[in-house]
Amino acid sequence: MIRVNQDDCTPGLSRRKFLGVASGAACLLAFRSFPGISRAAAAAHELPPLPYAENALEPVLSSATLGFHYGKHHKAYLDNVNKLIAGTEFAQMPIEQVISSTAGKSDKAAIFNNAAQTWNHTFYWKCLSPKGGGDPQPALKQRIETSFGSLDACRKELASAAVTCFGSGWAWLVLDGDKLKVVATSNADNPMTRNMKPLLTIDVWEHAYYLDYQNRRADYVNGVIEKLINWEFVAANLGRS
Repeated sequence: MIRVNQDDCTPGLSRRKFLGVASGAACLLAFRSFPGISRAAAAAHELPPLPYAENALEPVLSSATLGFHYGKHHKAYLDNVNKLIAGTEFAQMPIEQVISSTAGKSDKAAIFNNAAQTWNHTFYWKCLSPKGGGDPQPALKQRIETSFGSLDACRKELASAAVTCFGSGWAWLVLDGDKLKVVATSNADNPMTRNMKPLLTIDVWEHAYYLDYQNRRADYVNGVIEKLINWEFVAANLGRS
């Protein structure tokens, strides 16, 4: 069983995270053309369209939640990063390169936070599907069973990471070397800065679920895992490793 480290969901940059920033840069750059986040869109710093209608994820996530989450929060992160990098050395960089160039630098924290949140949200939308949930295809399921013992164990660990994350953050299924793991990150942090490849994420910032679930984060998380996970997207990400 993979442990979710306590410092993964608390504010601040731990020594372990800081040491992982340099090695994570290569992983960030490797994602410049992965499925679901176009290189062109990232380089232009434009808001990509949702891959489905705003009401497509009901009843798990309402159109009101997606409207605010995508149209207000996601757009605000993108607008902020565009303003922050205008006229700087980061202005022409793809969003992944902005993240790798600012990770772990306290004087660039605002740029990193908004760039990483822009990337995280674009990735998150692709992790959900109106036809999601259920079991993954056989090859991915076997890979999950090799790493976690069973698909159910993987689901439980992912749910635990999401529900117990203190404050705002993200729960991730990642590829770390040749092994699948569940990790959690706080605020805008992304596993790529630790040289891990994201395969799936669940957003546990309150704006992701509060209109629909208020303080019942567990209900939101379980609904996503049971009914919305886009296993085809996960398999595509793993297939490019």
